[in-house]
Amino acid sequence: MSGPDADAPFGLTPGTVLPNGRGRTGVITTPHGEIATPAFIAVGTKATVKAVTPEAVAGLGAQAVLANAYHLYLQPGSDLIDAAGGLGRFMNWPGPTFTDSGGFQVMSLGVGFRKVLAMDAAGVADDDVIAEGKERLAHVDEDGVTFKSHLNGDLHRFTPEVSMRVQHEIGADIMFAFDELTTLKNTRGYQEESVERTHRWAARCLAAHRALTDERVGKPYQALFGVVQGAQYEDLRRKAASGLAALEVDGQRFDGFGIGGALEKENLGTIVGWVADELPFDKPRHLLGISEPDDLFAAIENGADTFDCVNPSRVARNSAVYTADGRYNLLTAANRRHLGPIEDDCDCYTCAHYSRAYLHHLFKAKEMLSATLATIHNERFTVRLVDHIRASIEQGRFDAFRAAFLGRFYARR
Repeated sequence: MSGPDADAPFGLTPGTVLPNGRGRTGVITTPHGEIATPAFIAVGTKATVKAVTPEAVAGLGAQAVLANAYHLYLQPGSDLIDAAGGLGRFMNWPGPTFTDSGGFQVMSLGVGFRKVLAMDAAGVADDDVIAEGKERLAHVDEDGVTFKSHLNGDLHRFTPEVSMRVQHEIGADIMFAFDELTTLKNTRGYQEESVERTHRWAARCLAAHRALTDERVGKPYQALFGVVQGAQYEDLRRKAASGLAALEVDGQRFDGFGIGGALEKENLGTIVGWVADELPFDKPRHLLGISEPDDLFAAIENGADTFDCVNPSRVARNSAVYTADGRYNLLTAANRRHLGPIEDDCDCYTCAHYSRAYLHHLFKAKEMLSATLATIHNERFTVRLVDHIRASIEQGRFDAFRAAFLGRFYARR
């Protein structure tokens, strides 16, 4: 990761391309350094990867971090982060940064699901879907979204213009246009309406981004990605992608693209491929919200360059860890007297210094250090896996590496 350069241009330099013409390696250049792709972007929702320091995140090989614009808007406030010199300085992270737009909360707060991306399309379509026992905290209209704060119940209003202002103040190198994230339970008719609304919001985001860039003279350029929606429908995904790729407002076009929405796991690669076919080859593509090994291979093969997910740190806090032989729980009795590391050939700080027995003890004792050590391992596992995938593409052995890795990882199923 190279040092900051406020005058550095933003862009993707493609590298080795898979035979299918979609998956590739590359380098994304930002004002705060380069990102070798494919790359896993560690999630620091509230300007921190939970339980670990930014220095530890850098030490485990992460090239960039992604923060949540909605959460930072609520606390501590984007104006404060702006006054502190932007997200990177505020959290003491010298490398590239991303912020999402708040669009994820349109769905997660709107329908009350936590694991919204794990839905499937089975069952009766319902545009009023809401998780049992949950209150709807987000309401969409043509102009934007009204949120009810999960912190104190206050009402807040996000529009494309508000999202752009918030993200400019947070100061990340890569931002996302404000979009409506639907569920797989929504009707086909609503999905059509939503894609059209997201396109209109995208045009407003481009206009606001152009104005804010001109207004904030002297700040490093912040790239803006359009977000492709369309759920599980090929025609909607392709229409959304081609429409965003062609969109230009006040001379401003999108610098890259996000692939969003709830995705059926078995169709993830197919959907990414539809979208990649419609997008410019020389602009980066970010798939929002994945980190499971089979999903990473499918996404990369079909054209995703970067991706983020809270899962490595979330499951770590619940004592689950990843290894080449699959995922397992440190709280099981088998680990109580196991004095070896989580994984024998892992190069992370945790495996170099601590045993499974010690982590088992920490989780049993509910010590905070348990989350720190498990998170370091899981984040390193995910970053290293993607690094190895990138190397396999460069060396022409992607298919062989995928077969060997996934065959071993899922062997216990």
